[in-house]
Parts: sequence; structure tokens; C-alpha cells
Amino acid sequence: MGHGEKTGRITAVLALSMLSASLGTSIANIALPTLAETFAASFAQVQAIVVSYLAALTVCVLIAGRLGDILGLKPMLLGGIGLFAVAAMLCAVAPNLWLLIGARAIQGVGAAFLMTLSMALMRDTSSEARVGRAMGLLGTVSALGTALGPSLGGVLISSIGWRSIFLVQAPLAALAFLLAVAVLPDGPGKKPSATRFRTLFDRSLIPNLLVNLLVAAVMMTTLLVGPFYLGRGLGLNEVAVGLLMSVGPMISILTGVPSGRLVDAWGASRVSAVGLILLASGSFLLAILPNWIGVAGYVVSIAVLTPGYQLFQAANNTAALANVPRDRRGTISGLLGLSRNIGLIAGASVMSGVFATGVGTADFIHASPSAIAEGMRFTFLAAGCLMFTAIGIRGRLPSP
Repeated sequence: MGHGEKTGRITAVLALSMLSASLGTSIANIALPTLAETFAASFAQVQAIVVSYLAALTVCVLIAGRLGDILGLKPMLLGGIGLFAVAAMLCAVAPNLWLLIGARAIQGVGAAFLMTLSMALMRDTSSEARVGRAMGLLGTVSALGTALGPSLGGVLISSIGWRSIFLVQAPLAALAFLLAVAVLPDGPGKKPSATRFRTLFDRSLIPNLLVNLLVAAVMMTTLLVGPFYLGRGLGLNEVAVGLLMSVGPMISILTGVPSGRLVDAWGASRVSAVGLILLASGSFLLAILPNWIGVAGYVVSIAVLTPGYQLFQAANNTAALANVPRDRRGTISGLLGLSRNIGLIAGASVMSGVFATGVGTADFIHASPSAIAEGMRFTFLAAGCLMFTAIGIRGRLPSP
């Protein structure tokens, strides 16, 4: 087998692992109304199915990275895939809501290993000239899983039932496991020294993590505010809202690999700057254009913001892992995942409060279209300010 063919197979395996984790993140959301009816539970109770997965993923990404560095990236990835697959089966056969929530938490632990160690192994197995491209591919696959989850879940629930959305994840993970055993190179871990552990918190890494957190918060804000604005503010039906909300993930799919190519060609620092400028521009456009020209303004704004996100992710991940020794790549990948997930949680909590302030009430369902529009404007003005802050922090990053 030639080197190029071997690298291609490794890349495919790691992409499949990332796809499994991102699909697991998004596929359950569409089932929440059905699960609330099935288990005679409130919407707040069934939301724990999603929250438990995300919480476990957030808590365990750094642990997954450290274990990968100490015990080896490949064996820990295999363990994570196996745990993910078993948990998916447990979700599919769960007899009550609380066991389903517990199984989802276990699945989130497995997903932490898939997301973190796929990134570390991608960096480990990519040549220096193609690292950005590899990171861009992971961004594309993650976006694909996020976009595919709701549509695939809707089809499965309507045709087979809610248990199928968990059952379908098991064979996908099993395939990833078998391919990983056959394709991934063996690289035994080496126990890091205490000195190296302390250097994980070198101040030079902090700006990357802070900017990563702020960008994730803004991206979560688009997912949080978008449905309310499109549905309540513009009066669109659920089908139209769903189609418009898929614009962002589709753009992510198309721009992920090209973003990585630009990192390889231009360098991480320049591409990161361009990405943040587009994110800031897209945020301010979301504050202005949709209230001015409606749906077209929303689409144009998302079309500016989303490529900025992919450019930033490919560049920031590449820069953070640029000069990291092999025995620390898992941990640094875990720190990147941790900062991203904290940003997602902050976006869902803090920015929802900002939106409520702009609307004038937390009762979004009964708010007037004009109040929702004002909330949209206020929230994305704040998001644009966050991106200006990120640009300021990025200015302190050392040149690669």
C-alpha cells in the first residue's frame, strides 16, 4: 500500500469517527417532542437527553486527551468507539426516561474520546504541508453530522420509531471500530512528565482557547436565536424554518476543506484573522439585514458568518497543535474541545439571557414579531462585540 493510499484510509477512519460523534450530538434533538409524549414527561425533563450527552462530552474531553497521551491514541480511540456503540444500543432499548438519560451520558463520554482523539490522530498522521487541510476536513465532517442528524432522525422516527435513531448509530460506530483496528498505526503512549503536564497551561495557549470559546458562543447564538426569529419574527412555517436553518451547516460542509487548504497555503495566523473578521461582519449583518430585507438578509448574513467559522476553526486548531510534541497532542486537542464546549454552553445560557433582554421577556412564544426582531438586533450587536473582543485577543497571539 502506497503512502498516499494509507494516509487516505487513515483520514477516512478518523472522519468516520468524528461523523459518529457529531451525528450523536444532533440526532436526538428532533425526537424530543416524541419522547416527551412517549414517557409522559415535560419538555424540560426530556431536554436532559441532550444536556446529559453534552455535559458528559464537555467534562471528559480533557480526560480523553490525557489518557490518549499516556496510554496511546489508538487504543483509547478504540475504547471510546466501543463505549459509544454500546451506549447507543443501551439508549435504543432503554425502558424509561431516566435510563435513557443515563445511557446518553455514557454515550457522551464515548463521544469525547471520538472527537478529541480523532483530532489528535489526524495531526499525528498528517504531513506538515497538509495539516490545515486535515483540520478542515474534520470541520466538514462535523458539520455534515450536525446537518444530517435532524433530517435522518425525522425520517427514522416517522417510519420506524424513536428507538431507531439510537440503533442506527451502533453499526456506524462498529464500522469505525473495525476500520480503526485495521488501518490506524500503532503508537504506544509515553507517560508525560510532571514538567510537561504543567506546560499544558502555558500562557501562550490561553488566547487560542479564549478565542475558541467566544467563537463557539456566537455560533451557538445563531442556532438559539435563528428559529425564534424566523418563526415568530418573520412568521415562517416549520418547514421553511428548518430549510433556512440548514443553510449554515450546508455552507460549513462546502467550505471546510477549502478552509484547510487556505491554512496550508497562507498560514494559520492570516487565515484566523480573516475568519474572525468574517465572523464579526456576519454578526453585525445579522443585527441589521434580516430586519431590513427579511429572509434574504438572514441568508446573506449566514453566508458571511459561516465561512468565517470554518476558516477560524481550521486555522486555530492547526496553530494550537503546530509545535506540540506527540505525547501532548491528545491533551491539547482535549483543551480545544473543552473551550469549544464551554463556549457552546455559554452561548446557550448567557446569550439566551441577552436575547430575552432584547425581546423584553423570556416568554418568546407569546412575544410580538417586533419584539423578537428587536431581540435579534440586540443579541447580534452583542455577538459582534464579542467577535471584536476575539480579534483583540487574537492580536496577542504569537506568530507561528
